[in-house]
Amino acid sequence: MTVSLDQLRRCHFAVDLGAARTRVYVKGAGLVVDQPSAAAVNTRTGALMAVGEFAEQMTGRTPSYIRVVRPVSGGTVVDIEMAQRMLRHLLGDPLRRSLRRKPRLRAAACTPHDADPLAQRAAIETLVGLGARRVELVDTLVAAAVGCGLPVEQPEASMIMVCGAAATQIAVLSLGNIVTAERVPVGGEAVDRAIVQHLRHEHALMLPSQSVRPLQVALSGNGLSPNGPASTEIQGRDVATGLARSVRIDTAAVRLAIQTPLTGVLDGIGKVLRDCPPDLVADLVDRGIMMVGGSALLPGFDQMLRQATGMPVHIAERPDICAVQGLGAMLEGRIRPLNLDTLAA
Repeated sequence: MTVSLDQLRRCHFAVDLGAARTRVYVKGAGLVVDQPSAAAVNTRTGALMAVGEFAEQMTGRTPSYIRVVRPVSGGTVVDIEMAQRMLRHLLGDPLRRSLRRKPRLRAAACTPHDADPLAQRAAIETLVGLGARRVELVDTLVAAAVGCGLPVEQPEASMIMVCGAAATQIAVLSLGNIVTAERVPVGGEAVDRAIVQHLRHEHALMLPSQSVRPLQVALSGNGLSPNGPASTEIQGRDVATGLARSVRIDTAAVRLAIQTPLTGVLDGIGKVLRDCPPDLVADLVDRGIMMVGGSALLPGFDQMLRQATGMPVHIAERPDICAVQGLGAMLEGRIRPLNLDTLAA
């Protein structure tokens, strides 16, 4: 673990700042915030116009003086001041006042596995700006594994794949720590771009930004699997004329376009298994891979991984909130570590 469980039990709230969504867990109250990581700003006055769902709906539909920004990119806070303003409005005044009344307010936050010191510092400063006197950082891989119920504290292998918007993190865990891990810069956004580029090049069609995710517009039924529908109709804007147009596209071609960026994920899984001790790899033959994160819900993604790796692939019950649920379980003291006492000489 990045920090001890005793330190996490003293925290009052936890934050999972993701590129796609921001989630806040308050000790004793549960998950209180689950909103898109977006904020709409008036560029003339600097005033904040909207945050969360409403700001997400404004994307691509605003006049020139209103800009929708995302203060988090790839799990890292890139605009500390905007992230603080967004969090303040998402929490609301009543909840912020109740948190301020806590003596020596403590917070916990998720950070990517390979986060550099600058990214860690940005996460800490963001929560310090909300009044936290101390901030504990937890690896996203460990938090997600705890949140989906994997026995990470046991001396056996657990393999987890966190499918985020900007990147995919893959790791094998044992005895409460990461044995080997890999971060692949391919996530839900890369899949979205692959669909947009395919439709632009093959059909001269531009999709509205709101129609790309969560891919149900381009894929329906069984999605990425060959058993899905043979074709589907999509509406968009003609590249040449700028007029609205609908086309019927072959979903097999879309599946092929999507699998191109996902090949990097398969390479990451192979690298993690090659770097892992053989005894732990043997555990994974039956246990398989647990998929969490919003992009784990890509239709047919698990089936593609199952065919490519030959290993069992499972999707968590609520893959999108596993990381913040894991943080919450640590805050509430529901996780008991395996005690490894040092033997006397």
